[in-house]
Amino acid sequence: MSRHAKKLRDHDINPCLAETDATTKCMDDNNYNKDMCTDYFLKYKNCRKFWHGIMMQRKRNGVKPEMPSAEERKKILESMG
Repeated sequence: MSRHAKKLRDHDINPCLAETDATTKCMDDNNYNKDMCTDYFLKYKNCRKFWHGIMMQRKRNGVKPEMPSAEERKKILESMG
């Protein structure tokens, strides 16, 4: 596995790993018919949009690292309900 692929599989780097895996599984299960996986694509898109917003806010505030760790993300989601 390439170094880039390993990064994408790292929970601390990729906040939408579960959504990525669910989308891939749906595509595999439905013979790559995108129409059957619309909900999964939407969940992935919303996940990326949410965490990108968090990352940009942290960047503006000078917080490092810009992407919260998996543990921090869990706390952020719990605080939101």
